[in-house]
Amino acid sequence: MTNLKALLVVLVMAMAVFIIAKPLCLRFMSGADYLRRRNVWLALTTTAFISPSFWIYVAVALPLMYWAAGQDENPVALYVLLLHVIPPVSMELPAVFVNKFFDLSNYRILAFAVLIPTAWRLMHAKDKTALGRHKGIDRYLWAYLVLQLIFLMPYEDITNTARRGFLFFLDCIVLVYVVSRICNTKHKLAEVLAVFCLACAIMVPLAVFESQKVWVLYRGLPDAWGIETEVYLFRDGALRAQVSTGHSLALGFILSVAFALWLYVANREPKPYKRIAGMSGYWLGLFAAMSRAPWIGAVLGYVVYTLLGPKGVKSLVKVALIAVPVAALVLISPVGPKVIEKLPFVGTVDSFNVEYRERLAQSSWELIQKNPLFGDPFFTRNLEQLRQGQGIIDLVNVYASIAMLYGIVGLFLFVMPFLLAMWSSWKQQRRAIPQDDDMARMGASLLAAMLATAFFMATGSFYGVLPKVFYLLVGLGSAYGNLQQSISDRTSGGNKRQ
Repeated sequence: MTNLKALLVVLVMAMAVFIIAKPLCLRFMSGADYLRRRNVWLALTTTAFISPSFWIYVAVALPLMYWAAGQDENPVALYVLLLHVIPPVSMELPAVFVNKFFDLSNYRILAFAVLIPTAWRLMHAKDKTALGRHKGIDRYLWAYLVLQLIFLMPYEDITNTARRGFLFFLDCIVLVYVVSRICNTKHKLAEVLAVFCLACAIMVPLAVFESQKVWVLYRGLPDAWGIETEVYLFRDGALRAQVSTGHSLALGFILSVAFALWLYVANREPKPYKRIAGMSGYWLGLFAAMSRAPWIGAVLGYVVYTLLGPKGVKSLVKVALIAVPVAALVLISPVGPKVIEKLPFVGTVDSFNVEYRERLAQSSWELIQKNPLFGDPFFTRNLEQLRQGQGIIDLVNVYASIAMLYGIVGLFLFVMPFLLAMWSSWKQQRRAIPQDDDMARMGASLLAAMLATAFFMATGSFYGVLPKVFYLLVGLGSAYGNLQQSISDRTSGGNKRQ
């Protein structure tokens, strides 16, 4: 009964968002695609809430996603919308002839139903020149995979090595391959950004509802499926919303990225009050999640987007002249002390999190110095002093974690695809400014989202939504760089192959 009540709340609020967002969404996509994606989202949500078993959801989701992807003009947009239609819970596939296959989650259902068939069609396309040039990023992804396999192979059996290789290929390489090749036109790329904003807009009213009613709406799903999940998370006595992302940090992160992308998407909205309402909505969701690092990431994204625009410094100063007095009034108001308590670095609420991160940074640096090139596969045995009351060592710094495990060489191979995507996006965004204002804003928005993600990776663990958005942005950045390059070639009268 609880799940049915939660389903009613989710459907009512989601339908309201779908109705309100439809006019703007139709500026980016066809009406048929919008309706099909909406209906698939509603069907999968309903199935999840009424299903007593995760495998029943899988049985419905796989063929439905596969069918919808085959009908969709832009399957990456469908992928993005369905990425968090349910929380990122997983169950182990029943094993035959081996001890263990791998865990199946909604992310991997989407990979099998949407990404793999799309990748197959791309590989067999007759004209591959239109897909762009992405070999640099591809090589680093494959090199990082090879390093992981070779480095840990002496410490595990061959089936586990094969499993890890297959899952990295499925979870990361296929995602980048499909996104970077499918989004080969300005229209398709803009459509994906709009759908990402739509998917996160659905989460906003649900997040506010959760924080106010102290009710995690999607919690009943894993409970009904017999999957253990984290308990309710609170900060200063208030519930931290998580909606379908699985964690309040994940919700905050994905909303901070959506906020950066909204800065571009909102330019297609002719009414200023709706643009402001959209920005305010994402911040309401960020406050409901009560995750402080995403607040900083969202502000960083806004600063980057503004600076990359025309008269960037002047525009940023204007915003500061408005924002600073407003912030001062809030801080001296009766709610000021409560706000200060929750601020990053200066706040006293959960200050142990900051202290823990400082201790982790110090211990990580000491371990990296001991094994700088290729790391230590057993580095966690030297971090026992950081084990928390929950019995875990919380590795809340992606860069440090990878450097401790795979060394500086592994960290280099890991970050290079992201850095290459950022570099090509920045070059082409600069080149687009005098030619196409809309394209330049798109690039600024992507760069803002990527820098916010780069910051967040220094404060969070590499699981759940973070790896998906990380590699999604790698693909989008690579696609944008190639797209802008093709425009530049045409404007200069060149005949370069893409």
